[in-house]
Amino acid sequence: MPQTRPYGTEDVKPTLKTLAELTGLAVTTVSRALADAPQIALETRQRVRRVAEEIGYFPDRAAQRLRTGRTNVISLVLDPHEEILGYATSMINGLTEALRGTPYHLVITPHFSDTPPLDPVRYIMRNRMADGIIFTRTEPSDERVKLLLERNFPFICHGRTELATQHPYVDFDNHVFAYEAARKLISAGARKLCIILPPDRFTFAHHMRHGFMTAVREAGVPFEIAGDVTLDSKSEEIRLAMFRLLSETSPPDGFICGGEVSALATMAAAYDKGLHLGSDIRLVAKQTSGLFDQIRPRIETIYEDLAAAGATMGRLLLRRIAEQPQVSELQVLHSI
Repeated sequence: MPQTRPYGTEDVKPTLKTLAELTGLAVTTVSRALADAPQIALETRQRVRRVAEEIGYFPDRAAQRLRTGRTNVISLVLDPHEEILGYATSMINGLTEALRGTPYHLVITPHFSDTPPLDPVRYIMRNRMADGIIFTRTEPSDERVKLLLERNFPFICHGRTELATQHPYVDFDNHVFAYEAARKLISAGARKLCIILPPDRFTFAHHMRHGFMTAVREAGVPFEIAGDVTLDSKSEEIRLAMFRLLSETSPPDGFICGGEVSALATMAAAYDKGLHLGSDIRLVAKQTSGLFDQIRPRIETIYEDLAAAGATMGRLLLRRIAEQPQVSELQVLHSI
């Protein structure tokens, strides 16, 4: 292979023609190799990418967009919330791993709870900022899903809806989580259960409620659903609400927390009340980080792998962009 030149020290910007000269390939072959075209041998694609990296070649995105209509960008719309520790980091790690070795780059588009969920999606579509969209925290009749299906715009969401039209998604089975968490508490001797649910507008709140209610009705145990707070409440609000609950005449002694922040707040309330975890009260929490591995006394946890969810969403969205598979092939439900 011809020797690469130290382009990083020159004023001349390397081009596709430069890559073609250095690799001995046609310009069209180089272009297709950089686009990860499956018709080009893997060895050739890897060699072209290696030389491109050595000489500091970066594609002209504006020209590329005009030529192909593609941006080579995936946009992740994130709603910042503190309940699930490491949520964004874990999901981004999974997504970037799925995009690794492809022409695609990940761009984060923030969405704040005081603005309509449709706003960032409309902005991305209107300005053609990405070839595909990933978003989270779906609602039963999600307007984002409706719009993207109507426009046939590639997307995948973390969470399901109750829409009649099928759509791509990756989800965690929160029905099973709540059901199994309740069964664990009942088997451990808890006499009255309490669950802290997500805001009711989200689909996974309905799944958690249904799983919880199925378990307590099967066992015939008393229960309480936290009414003053949700998983989106501030940690101090949750701690105070749980302290009030534990101060009642007949308080719950088994708690299900759908995230680590709510679990920590409940543990703090029990400590403030002078109760002992594992004997006076018991907890089952959804764990998404390694935090509870270092917390003592240990509590029961059920793990949701957000990095795996991100990687799966990335792979499925790339497939959706490249082709038009059956929707059922773009639906994954992770369970415990």
